[in-house]
Amino acid sequence: MTSLFDTSAPKKATNLSINGDLLAKSRSLHINLSATLEQALKQELAKREAQKWQDEHKAAIKAYNEFVEKHGCFGDEFRNF
Repeated sequence: MTSLFDTSAPKKATNLSINGDLLAKSRSLHINLSATLEQALKQELAKREAQKWQDEHKAAIKAYNEFVEKHGCFGDEFRNF
């Protein structure tokens, strides 16, 4: 499986604007902001890449589902369950 991004790429500093109370409470609980943001971005990236893949393959998925509905799934005749 290919990675969503280059995990060996160097870190880059950036400026963000977030809710002040959210920042204060996060800091009071010693939440690592960089690690938390990276994890959230990784999850969002995976979600959007999956949706992009589904959108790009919508016609093939529909055709396959119609084929299975009409003819059954490959190997059905060999199933014991």
